[in-house]
Amino acid sequence: MKIIARVALLITVVACTAIAAFSQTTTQSSPLDAQVRAEAANFKGKIYVYAKNLDTGESYSYNGDERVRTASTIKIAIMIEAWARVAEGKAKWTDELVLTKAARYSGSGILPELSDGLRLSLQDCIRLMMLLSDNTATNMVLDFLGTDSVNERMNSLGFKSTRLMRRVGGGGDTKEGKIDENKKFGLGATTPHEMVDILEKLERGQIINAAASKEMIELMKREQARFAIGRTISEPVATKYGALDALRSCVGIVYSKQGRIAIAITTDDMPVNWSVDNAGYLMMSKLSLMLVDGLKSR
Repeated sequence: MKIIARVALLITVVACTAIAAFSQTTTQSSPLDAQVRAEAANFKGKIYVYAKNLDTGESYSYNGDERVRTASTIKIAIMIEAWARVAEGKAKWTDELVLTKAARYSGSGILPELSDGLRLSLQDCIRLMMLLSDNTATNMVLDFLGTDSVNERMNSLGFKSTRLMRRVGGGGDTKEGKIDENKKFGLGATTPHEMVDILEKLERGQIINAAASKEMIELMKREQARFAIGRTISEPVATKYGALDALRSCVGIVYSKQGRIAIAITTDDMPVNWSVDNAGYLMMSKLSLMLVDGLKSR
């Protein structure tokens, strides 16, 4: 019995050691951290970063657990709710959504240029939302799904920080969006860490089911704009970017030869600049290269 007990103890120790090694976090004394901090020190704004090598488990955080404004990266949560509804049989991809004046919102996308009364399928609106970040398509989807349903889904999946606050441009406030302290987040809130958790579950086929997760990742691989993550990376990426006045954000997976690197970066409190060479986009591009190299499989 003593021998069995000792063997069991040894197995437990080995297992714990393996888990600890797999979930290793890059320390503040690492070359990667020194690089990120050097960039942050010279940046006119704030930077929030979380990244993880999904093959080794090694991760890196710089303000990664701070809650940030999502801008359009919250559309990932909306996408998940739509896929879940279809999987549950509560919606069909062929369901018709109608373009109305109430849904219109300028900014990114093509639908504001088209005529009222246009009929689109739920699937087409989701594609426009994710591929072109179409704000009007997003509102059409939210009017169909209901804004609170997005947060209920995030909560059911174990994501406690990622919350939609309202429709794009206002209206349809969620329960969380009606709380005064959440008004500052605008469209939505999250943390870079939780966004990477969402990406990891999608990549591992753990959201809804394996087929649905794969379809969502494949959709993100086709995003039309590569202003941040993917701007200077030759490897395949699956991304969603976001932009507000003084904020730029991007979340994505880089399928590098060194491993699948899931990344979430937000830059905020910057001088307003709506060009594709916005300092936030350029910083996120630079940081993504550092993160891929710093978290590569060894």
